[in-house]
Amino acid sequence: MSYTKDHHEENFFQKYIWSVDHKVIGIQYGITSLLFLLFGFSLMMVMRYQLAYPETVIPVVGWFFAESGGIMLPENYNTLGAMHGTIMIFLGVVPLAVGAFGNYLVPLQIGAPDMAFPKLNAASYWSYFIGGVIMLASFFTPEGAARSGWTSYPPLSIFESGQTMWLCGMIFLITSSLLGSMNIIVTIVQLRAPGLTWFRLPFFIWAQLVTSFLLVLAFPPLEAASILQLMDRVAGTSFFLPSGLVYAGNAVEAYGSGSPLLWQHLFWFLAHPEVYVLILPAIGIVGEIIANNTRKPLWGYKSMIYAISFLGFMSFIVWAHHMFLTGMGQTMSAFFQLTTMIISIPSVVVLTAFFLSLWGGSIRFNTPMLFALAFLPMFGIGGLTGLPLGVAASDIFLHDTYYVIGHFHYVVAPGTLFALFAGIYYWFPKISGKKLSEGLGKLHFWPSLLFMNGVFMPMFIQGLSGLSRRMYDGGTSYAHASDILHWNEFMTISAFCLGAAQIPFILNIFITLASKKTGERNPWNSTTIEWSAPSPPLPHVNFDEEVKVYHGPYEYSVPGKEKDFCPQTEK
Repeated sequence: MSYTKDHHEENFFQKYIWSVDHKVIGIQYGITSLLFLLFGFSLMMVMRYQLAYPETVIPVVGWFFAESGGIMLPENYNTLGAMHGTIMIFLGVVPLAVGAFGNYLVPLQIGAPDMAFPKLNAASYWSYFIGGVIMLASFFTPEGAARSGWTSYPPLSIFESGQTMWLCGMIFLITSSLLGSMNIIVTIVQLRAPGLTWFRLPFFIWAQLVTSFLLVLAFPPLEAASILQLMDRVAGTSFFLPSGLVYAGNAVEAYGSGSPLLWQHLFWFLAHPEVYVLILPAIGIVGEIIANNTRKPLWGYKSMIYAISFLGFMSFIVWAHHMFLTGMGQTMSAFFQLTTMIISIPSVVVLTAFFLSLWGGSIRFNTPMLFALAFLPMFGIGGLTGLPLGVAASDIFLHDTYYVIGHFHYVVAPGTLFALFAGIYYWFPKISGKKLSEGLGKLHFWPSLLFMNGVFMPMFIQGLSGLSRRMYDGGTSYAHASDILHWNEFMTISAFCLGAAQIPFILNIFITLASKKTGERNPWNSTTIEWSAPSPPLPHVNFDEEVKVYHGPYEYSVPGKEKDFCPQTEK
């Protein structure tokens, strides 16, 4: 397999904009999602300033609230909250974890020249891009952006302004995920290199496969629900509107007996598997980096595959633990409590396997490894703090408090995002042919670890004290919250310091890209197939020689071998 001269010459737009090459599309996903993450993070910092210093003029962006003299109103806060959640999850983390890493690495790690359906792959990215544009454009419409929360609960979302564009954007984003995930599944099943059997696949590929099945099975109900809610808003239907509603002092004419609870079921049927859509690619990345930097095989490789497969299956039957307070019967409540406890078991299996993989390893503490190691306790905290929320007796007190925000963000921010940063540092030499600076990388890691905990750990204290979430004034109207309000300022300062800690990462990217290209194929002395390709891989074909696989993915420190690693493509 080689890049021959008879491949037609491509102009700039064909090569970098309208490309069907999985690597270019992966980079498009990566750049776009990182920009959305930056924007979503900026919204968070504005929110945090408001929580720390309510009823004061917002600096720098106060002009955005000109009608109120630069002071944030409750409806402004609701808008930022709804869009922050939507952008970070659906436009940031998921496209980065699946769209960028999945697109770029899946064909390379299985020895394929491209995705199974290259044009479908491009359609997936552009559908995502259009959905993102619609979401951003909603800020500049007369109605403004959505303000009904990232969950879009009816009946409020049926009447509240800005929700129509949110729903339209979500339809495009869901379509993008469906197209991309189907492509990944078919690619892994059909295009594996000769000799690459199922249990010779890198752990990252298994993680992407399970993730793609989650997206294919969980997203259609929400897409259907989004269309139905859109019809409730613009076509006069009442799928989610109950009869007898009164809004703004006027009776609402509902043509049927719709159910707001139906939306909650459809939403959380996606949204809980969505948690594992975020975390599974992260777990896959961490597995690759730990094996490489301990110079030994992953402990319990097959057990981890079975664990994440079981995790994926169980994720579909735990969704109603988000709905204990809706009045479900004791039988259903007991069922979802039980499944919630069971789903924690495979997560413990995976974490235990990672810790055992570290045992006795010759660990290299480079930047990717530092982020991967930090992922383990951060994800552990996120998972363990979720258990009280899965028990109805404790959830009654913790539901809709800052405890929930702390739990979720530990899974997504210091958990998933740390793993994604690890992946960027690890595979950047393959993408660009240039290795990121270790000095700047560690300058990025240590402050990020410190201030990430500074932002989210106090949320558990506030939540256990009963402070409700989604309060635009930070809780100053709650008398019982007076003893814990000082944490708002602490978290806000930590958030701004966390933002500053990302500057070394941005500088590192640009400085490295401007530096002299090395083109080293395997700077980490890794074993998986992608490292046998040139750096960067060849356009459209990836490899400059035929790929054949002879053994498993983590042949490190094999007795009798001259080197401490044996690539999959070597006999």
